[in-house]
Amino acid sequence: MCSTRDSSETAPCLLSAGQRRSRPYYFAEVRRPGEPSLVIPLAYKGNHSDSVTSAEQPASASAHAEAVHIGRWSETPGLLFSTQLPTDGGTMTVHALQAPGSGGRSYPAEGREANLDAKPAQENVMSDIRPPTEGPVAPEPVRGRHVQPKDYAWFRGSPAHATAAGLMAFTGSGHAIARHLTDRQGRKRFTGLEHAADMSIQDAAHVLFGNEYVGAGHVFRLNGPRVEAFSGMDEDVFRLLARGDVEEYRALVRASRHVRPRLTFDEGWGGPVSVHADGSVFALRLLPEQDRDAMSRLRGA
Repeated sequence: MCSTRDSSETAPCLLSAGQRRSRPYYFAEVRRPGEPSLVIPLAYKGNHSDSVTSAEQPASASAHAEAVHIGRWSETPGLLFSTQLPTDGGTMTVHALQAPGSGGRSYPAEGREANLDAKPAQENVMSDIRPPTEGPVAPEPVRGRHVQPKDYAWFRGSPAHATAAGLMAFTGSGHAIARHLTDRQGRKRFTGLEHAADMSIQDAAHVLFGNEYVGAGHVFRLNGPRVEAFSGMDEDVFRLLARGDVEEYRALVRASRHVRPRLTFDEGWGGPVSVHADGSVFALRLLPEQDRDAMSRLRGA
């Protein structure tokens, strides 16, 4: 599961880990209030070779993106990427290929509008993609997953809850993560005892740029000096997701998307701080009484 931005959110693939078949690596959700979300399957490859290799990789990546159809047959848009990273230290190049389409939107069905504040539902979506029938004999199904209108209400909630679970993982709050997962996604893994020896736990709170953030603290060595890292979320955003107010969280993130992002040195914290539009934060600082030269290097990072 992945991070979220203002206009897009990502969700885990619909296929279970036990099924050995192609599937998208991510779903990007582009949303606007009052309109059905546009969900785009993403697939990517990478290489340390040349542009010839990069030209071939979108073809193999397309099998992953096309493994899920949302709406009408063969109308789901997709994004394919091939990242070229030379071994000689040259410039990294990202090749992108867009597959246009009129599908990908989970239009609400009458009487089945999604309630994002409800706990995620564990649906059993039938396997296989079914091409349209153009004659007396129905064509053979194609391997993959086909999200059809009857599944739209469930599918709309999947990216929202997966994103919420990912953000809660960033704070280390196991019980808040479990609130947004189904049993098949591993909900029970986060409902037991939370202990620092077993996992990152929500055990820290800091004021950064005048705002309260809650999350998890970590200490490690960075080329010798001991460094403290803090990952967390804006306290107000955290409270919303912890109690399941996903709709209000999404509205808050959209309203603050232009003012929240920040990347600079916070003198009060004593190190660089990165705040994202979704309310998540990551901060670094040297532990007290560390070498001043190391502090200068951290400030200039």
